[in-house]
Amino acid sequence: MSRRRGFTLIELLVVIAIIALLMSILMPAMSRVRKQARAVACQSNLKQWGMMFFMYAEDNSGLFMKRTNTTGRWIDVLYDYYYRNDKFRTCPEATRIAFPEYPPGASSYALMGGNATTAWGKIAGTVSDRPGGMWGSYGLNGWVYDPGEEKVYDKPAEHHWRTHNVKGASQVPLFLDCALWVGWPDNSDSVPRIEDPGDFPSVANSMCRFIINRHHQGINSIYLDQSVNKIWLKQLFRQKWSKRFNPSGDQPYWEVEAPWMASFRGD
Repeated sequence: MSRRRGFTLIELLVVIAIIALLMSILMPAMSRVRKQARAVACQSNLKQWGMMFFMYAEDNSGLFMKRTNTTGRWIDVLYDYYYRNDKFRTCPEATRIAFPEYPPGASSYALMGGNATTAWGKIAGTVSDRPGGMWGSYGLNGWVYDPGEEKVYDKPAEHHWRTHNVKGASQVPLFLDCALWVGWPDNSDSVPRIEDPGDFPSVANSMCRFIINRHHQGINSIYLDQSVNKIWLKQLFRQKWSKRFNPSGDQPYWEVEAPWMASFRGD
């Protein structure tokens, strides 16, 4: 009679060791693939947002939303267009809402996302009590608004783009990954000294709202020409945010002003 032969303990240990080795090699690669897939999904979201803003402009003599200090926020104007799909309003990397319920008496600035994996919300305003609430992980470049002849948050009206039909549209960010629903970046803005401060400056210094490490040292953006690209965080000061913004101006001294970004790509 032949004798059945099983695996020895040493053979089993060798197989387990090989499997463990393969897993240690494959897991980081799989993690990178998942992150890349989420980044692609984020860019797809932004492409759809861009189409929405463009359709609005085409229906309004080529102009974006008419903005004042108290009215015209894109989240109010486009409410009926975009708050039908919860996934559509957030980047797949932003898996948590900062405030699922609006805290009574809270400042709007206290509701920012704060880090790469957190969406902003909910906010106070004219439509804050609508079904679904007000939250998301993308923000508008406030310089694209049409302010008429008024200053919005003390921002000169003549420096707003107002429309997508402008020279150099491929360099003007429209809608991006953001820690709040809007920002007006300027050359005088500073950068956050730590990665996730959880407390962002007011509109007077809003570049920080876009400096979030959501996509491996960068964020995604759709531009006025409808192109979608990743922007390295260090390159945010090289974008043409407004008519007065100088993309050739001095870059921050990263090692001193934002040490956590010193080794990032984008110089």
